[in-house]
Parts: sequence; structure tokens; C-alpha cells
Amino acid sequence: MKSFIRQVLEQLQKEDTPISDLVFILPSKRAGAFLLNELSQLTSTTIFAPKIYSIEEFTEEVSGLKSIDNTTTLFEFYEVYQKLTPKEELESFETFLAWAQSLIHDFNEIDRYLIDAEKFFNYLADIQDINHWSKQHRTELIENYLKFWDQLPQYYSVLKENLFEKEQGYQGLIYRSAASKVAVYASKNSNQEYVFLGFNALNSAEQVIFQELLQQNLAKVFWDIDNVFLKDYHHEASLFIREYLKDWPFYKENPFHPGIEEYREAKDISITGIPKNIGQAKYLAELLANKSEAELEKTAIVLGDESLLLPILNSLPPNVKDLNITMGFPLKNAPVTSLFNSLFDLHTKSGSSYYYKNVIAIINHPSLHQILKPYASKFIQKINKENTVYLKYEEIEANFPATLQEFISWCFKSWENSAKKAILHFQNIVFSIKDSLTQEKAGKLQLEFLYHFHKLFNQLQTLNTTYPHINSLTALRNFYNEIMSTQSLDFQGRPFKGLQLMGMLESRALDFENVIITSVNEGTLPSGKSNNSFIPYDLKKSYNLPTYREKDAVYTYHFYRLLQRATKVTLLYNTESGGLNSGEKSRFLTQLEIEKQPNHLLKINTVSPKVPKVNNELKVIGKTPAMIEKLKDLANYGFSPSALTSYIRNPLDFYYQYVLGVKEEEEVEETVAYNTLGTVIHDSLEVFYKPLEGELLKETHILDFRKRIDQEVSTQFYKSYTKSPLLQGKNYLIFEIAKRYLSNFLDLENDRLKKGEAIRIEKIEKNLKSKINISSLDFPVYIRGKVDRVENCNGITRIIDYKTGKVEQSKIEIVDWENITTDYDKYSKSFQVLAYATMMKNEENIPLPLEGGIISFKNLKAGLLKFAKREKPRGGSKDFSINEDTFLAYEDQLEKLITEICNPAIPFTEKEI
Repeated sequence: MKSFIRQVLEQLQKEDTPISDLVFILPSKRAGAFLLNELSQLTSTTIFAPKIYSIEEFTEEVSGLKSIDNTTTLFEFYEVYQKLTPKEELESFETFLAWAQSLIHDFNEIDRYLIDAEKFFNYLADIQDINHWSKQHRTELIENYLKFWDQLPQYYSVLKENLFEKEQGYQGLIYRSAASKVAVYASKNSNQEYVFLGFNALNSAEQVIFQELLQQNLAKVFWDIDNVFLKDYHHEASLFIREYLKDWPFYKENPFHPGIEEYREAKDISITGIPKNIGQAKYLAELLANKSEAELEKTAIVLGDESLLLPILNSLPPNVKDLNITMGFPLKNAPVTSLFNSLFDLHTKSGSSYYYKNVIAIINHPSLHQILKPYASKFIQKINKENTVYLKYEEIEANFPATLQEFISWCFKSWENSAKKAILHFQNIVFSIKDSLTQEKAGKLQLEFLYHFHKLFNQLQTLNTTYPHINSLTALRNFYNEIMSTQSLDFQGRPFKGLQLMGMLESRALDFENVIITSVNEGTLPSGKSNNSFIPYDLKKSYNLPTYREKDAVYTYHFYRLLQRATKVTLLYNTESGGLNSGEKSRFLTQLEIEKQPNHLLKINTVSPKVPKVNNELKVIGKTPAMIEKLKDLANYGFSPSALTSYIRNPLDFYYQYVLGVKEEEEVEETVAYNTLGTVIHDSLEVFYKPLEGELLKETHILDFRKRIDQEVSTQFYKSYTKSPLLQGKNYLIFEIAKRYLSNFLDLENDRLKKGEAIRIEKIEKNLKSKINISSLDFPVYIRGKVDRVENCNGITRIIDYKTGKVEQSKIEIVDWENITTDYDKYSKSFQVLAYATMMKNEENIPLPLEGGIISFKNLKAGLLKFAKREKPRGGSKDFSINEDTFLAYEDQLEKLITEICNPAIPFTEKEI
């Protein structure tokens, strides 16, 4: 394959003017680098390299203006806006940003297309006026709105004058200026010859420059367009070049002789649909894995969607030794970026205290590990343990030593909404991280990221000094984000060796034998409609400004030009709809199918990742001698009813929690959890009832408890949850629920007393430990637990367990004793009540029969839900008394359960839950 650039150079070599004396103008700097590479291969002798400009550089050369970026243009525009707007109508810089971006984009378009700005903006103002003609009494808002449109010509002209004074310009202004000065420039450089190659869609200013140099016989233009497209008057790929050949006076006198016949040649074109973007990256890796080093040298990956860069880099197969990436690595993807975003999040939220998650995001950031270890992890544990949701600066500072106080102040001391202070602190943080990395001999990449951030904050500092309009952290963040979006780290590589990876625009004027294009979807290739403009569609059409149709034609040209000389083409598209992606393949692919050339071999298929069959086998963990020793220790210490029911529910949970001792990670509980609410209720009732042990309960006690509810619930929440008062949100509701639960419980107690029940409080929150004799085990076994309440009601002892959740009577009844150790959902409540009853019988020698049950705070109307033995699952009589037979049956099942737990031959087998 002979590239377009090589064909042009071979043609120029045959002409009189030496190539060294020519000036080449190309669409991009990258195309210039490829031109030099091709030239070095073509020449057998040493020659001077010709001058090479990108079109942007050439317009700067002709205009004599220095290009400024979009950010500086915004600041310059705000200076103009301040001058021309009365003080009482002046908007803040942040509000100004919302509309100024779009307006500068429109200024650029107007200038690039050499439109008379005053007439154009007056026309635009008249359109807006007509839109509001029906309003008989225009409001102040409408008047101000129309006034804004009337002021646009003035904004534009003053901004233009200011920039000309400084010999600066945004891109459009430089183009306009170059178009007006090109004739003078041409006469001054009449002995120079210019070569334009690889261009397609030219704005009006570029057309003026090209035509002037052509008319003066100082330039040659090489269009890269195939006859297939040029002769098809409906094909968008040739839309612009056809217009130039038809309308430019030069081509009326010097007809263009199309000579490119590449597209009809034999091509292997494969169109593949793949679900998800990540699927494209993985499939791409499979395609590359089969290519030899020689094939990779001739291969280019063109990303329709540039966000695929990182997934593709992470998926490249090992046979890709050399890689040249024309796109930079976006700085916003650097690991340290999230630290600066977290600092902005922390300081842009108003208030005297900081949300704990924002604090943890900073002190736990990997970039600060070297600086803050081990103090950060200890502080995070403290936050989680104390359940602190909001932290003051003084509290944060107190948890770090004096040597780190200054660094902590940069991160957490209020920036007082000052952009200047924020930038200074950012710079200090960057240098501190750099010092910590240097000491640790860290990789160069982290230092490279930090250096770019240092430059970024320097740029912000310079802008803030030159244009003191960034008067808040929000405005600073907006500009930080604006600059961040354009910042990237250049990859180091050998530009002409190995696999080429680029975006669609970087492919201009370049040719490759093997081309792989990703994301060939509607909305990506072509990009479709986007409306970042104040100019209506009709007005754009009447002034020949580009609309989405022209932008689609630009993408059409780039797409087909890549296919022109390629012999093997792979086109990938995403079949899944999601987010902004419709899952619709691009119209380009449909066009390829309909307009298939005879020599093209077109293959269309869809692929999907192999999904291996996963057998969800339940885990089985055999018992080792070490585990048996641990179980013996547990048995000696005492199995709790909750530990035993945990084993019934799922032996694997018991293994993790009680054998391995794996605990749930402690986290800040922003909303009161059910178990915390349960603790508050239990502890409050313990405080109320503990002094009454051995006494009869009286109505005066209930009255006293009722008065103390508010204070006691507050105290218990302070102990169990947080030291901060619960005055708002869900937690306040839960606080009120806790009070209501206690109040309703006391109502129940009062009703019982009024009915004549004699209630004697025997034990409250009593710790129990009882030995269980199991003949098959040669070590002692105990069960232990804390019974919530033991009372004597009318001469019958009752064992009571409190539950803050909802429990029904059916959940504390049993038919078949064998089920009590197998069915957790139905019988776990019965198992626990009987465990407490067994311990009380063994330790306290209470008289039989007795009763046991649950008081459910969500089902208080049912009163005490008593344990019962039923004859049949449905119907039949119930026996509520717990007697010797009950204990014998229960202890038999308990013995079997504990024997199973301690049996070395029976593994811990996971249950399906």
C-alpha cells in the first residue's frame, strides 16, 4: 500500500522545485511527522527538511496573532462584560460562565466563516424580538433578555479590539485576521511555494487563504478523494470537495483531474456487533493476539469513542511490543485526581463541620498513606467506633501529632471560600506528596502526575492574579474542571513503529493497511445533533454556517478516507443500549452494505463473550485439629443461644463468626440500625426494672418509668449510638419510635396490673451459664446467655425474651421436636426461649411447670407470646406449660446439635438460604 502522503511526495519529486524549498501545510502536527518519515524513506541523499505547519500554526503565522485558549478567552470576555454592563445588572462570574461558553463558541463560528458580526447579531436580536411580539406588557425579565441580544454586537467588537491590542486571538479571530491579511502575506512571500494536502471541510477563512495562494500561483492543493465518492453527487464523503471544485474560480480555469482509484480495490471488511464497550476492548485484544509483529506495524486502531482508551490499554495482548498512542492519557483519570476532587467536595459544602465520608475520603486516600500512616487508620477506627457523622476541624486536628498539624490544616482548616487560599494549599499538598514519594523512591508515573497538577495549579494562580474574578471556591472548581478537561499526559513511544492507536481526528491524511475502528454507532460515528449554540438552525442555514448535517459529512469523509487504501478493515459497534448509547449501528455500516463494491468481501456478524457455566456448589469445610481445639474452647466458655441458632441457620456462618472469629467491619451507622434500636430498648428497660428485682410491680412504678422515658432513651442513644443529639431526619423518627415502644410496653404492663395480675420481678438481664452433660464428648460443654426478664405472675414463673422486631404466635410453637434444630425460620425463637429456660432451671432451681415466651414490640397487642407444644400442625390443642417432659425432649435435641458441631467427622456444610 502506498500512502497518500507518499504519492504526493513522489509527484513533487518529479517537479522543478526542490522539496526542501516547499512549505507544507497539513491538517495536524501528526500528519507533518508522518510526512517527514515518508520523505526520509524516499530520499537517498541528505536534504534539509522542508517547513511544515499545521493549519492552525499557519493561520497564526499569516495573522501575526498569538493563540489563546478557551479559558483565557473567557476571562478576557468577562473583562469586556464588566466594562459594558451597568453595575446593578452585572452578573457574578459563576453565572456569567453558564452562557459565556456557548457565546464564545458562536463568536468562533462567526469569525471562521467571515460573517459580518454586527448584521448577524442584529438579525439574531430581531428574531428574539419577534418571538416575544405577542406580549403586550413585557415584563422586566423579557426586557432584560432582549437587551442582552441587543448588546451582543458590542460585546463582540470590544472583545475583538482588546485582543488585537494585545496581539492575541481565539481560534476564530486568528482565522478571520489571517483571511484579511493573506494577500499581503502572499505578496511578501511571492518566492515561496506552498503545498496543502489532506484537507476536506474548510471554513470560509481557510477557503479565502487557499484561493488567494492558488490565484497567486503560490500553492498546490492535493485533495485526497476517491473517484467513487467524487462522482457520486449524493455521497457525503465528497460534499465539500465537490463544492470547491465547482465554485472556486481557480478550478474553472484549471480543472481538477481526479486520479485516485483506491476504494474499488479488493478489501476484506468485517462488521462485528459486540455487547458493551468493554466487550469491544476484549474482542479487539483477541484480534490483535493473532497478528504478527509485521502485521501490527501496518495496523491502526481508531477509537470512535475516546473513552475506550483505558479499557483497550488494559486489554492489550502480550504480543504487542511497540505501541504508539497519539492521544494523551487524560489527567482526570490519574489516581491523585480523586484527592483534589475530595478536597473540593469538603470545602465547597457550607457548614462548621465536615461530613465523615468526605473526611475519610481524604485521610484514607492512597496518595496520603506515606504522610498520614498510621494515624489515619486509627482515626478512621475511632470515627466508626464512636459513630461520628460530622466532625469539626479541631476534632480532626487533635487526632494527628504536632508534626502533621500544618499538613492537616492545609486539608481541613476552612479555606474561607477563598480561591487564593485554596490554590496555595493545593500547591503545598502537591509538594508534600512529592517529598513523601521521593523518600520512598516511588515510580516516575506518580511524580509525573504530580508535576502536571503543579503546572495546573500554577496556571490557576496566574489566571487568578491576572484576572481577579475567581472570588469563590465554586468558581475556582469550575475553572479547575475546565482546565482539567483539556490536560493530558503524552505517552512516550516511537511514532512510526508498532501498533498505532488514535482518535478519529488524528487519522487525518494518514493511511494504514489494517484498520480497526471501534464504536461505529449512531451518536458516536457520526456524532449526531448537539446544540451548544445561541444561533437557531434556520439562521445557520441562511448564513452558510455548519449545522449537524455538515458535521456528519466531516465524519463521513474521515471514515471513508480511512477505508480508501486499507486492505483489511474491522468495524466494531456496541449492540447494547444503555446510557447515551442507543445500541444502534452507524448509518455508515448500513451504507457499506447497500453500496458494496464488487471487490469488497463484506462479513457481518455479532459476537458475545463466552459465559462459563458456574456450578454454585455449596461450600464444605472439613474440621481440622485446630478447629476442634477452638470448638472445645467455645464449649468450655459456653455456646450462646444465638451461636447455636446461627449454626442451625447456616453452619458456614457459625464457622466464620465463632470458629474463625471474623467480625463485620465496623462502619459509621448514619441511620440507627435495628440492632442499635434493640439495644436502646433493652438497656432502658434494664435501668427501669433492675432495682425492682425481688419486688412486686406496682402502678406507681409504671408512672415513674413513664416520666423517665425521654431522658432514659436520650441517655441510651448517647451510649449506644452517638454523642450528637438526634434532632433531625430519620434518626429523630427512630428516637421517637423508641420512646413510643417503651410507652406502649408500659401501657401493657399497666393493663396487666389492672386485670389483677400479681407480677413479681425475679431477674432482669441475668447472666447465666449452665453445664450440659453430653456422654459422647470427653470435654465439658456449657451454654451461656443473658435472659431479658424472669417474672412470677400469679404464682407461675415466666421466662421472657424481648424482641423489637415483629414476632407472631406461630413462630414460637412446635409440633415435631426434631425440627427445632433444622428449621431456623420456624423454630429459632422457640429454641432460644427454651435455652434460657434450661439455664434458669439448672442454675436457679425454679419450680416447674413454668412458662416462656416473647414480648414483640411490634406486636404488643398480642401480649406475651407463650411457647407452646402443639399436637398437629393445624388445629389441635396447645400446651403452654414447660415441664420436665419439655426439658427432656429439648435437651435431647440440644445434645444432638452440640455433638454434631463438635464431631470431627462432620464438616461445616453451607446451607442454601
